[in-house]
Amino acid sequence: MRIGRGVSTCLVLFGIWSWILWPNFLKNIWADDRSWNDGATAFFLIHLALTIVSFVAGNAIGWLGIKGLRAVRSPQP
Repeated sequence: MRIGRGVSTCLVLFGIWSWILWPNFLKNIWADDRSWNDGATAFFLIHLALTIVSFVAGNAIGWLGIKGLRAVRSPQP
């Protein structure tokens, strides 16, 4: 199955957005006073898990977009 150029581009842009958003989010959570109290707090750990899962999903979505763009460029059999 092939996806169109527009959808593939959207998926790649989502992957790029994930690279911009989630590291910045983690940096802000790290600096939050609620994140640390003699070690990591539940607030920090929950947001860390959210960040990791979302970052991995964003990378997977971006990779699908890249594969889609490559498929659009290659000649059909």
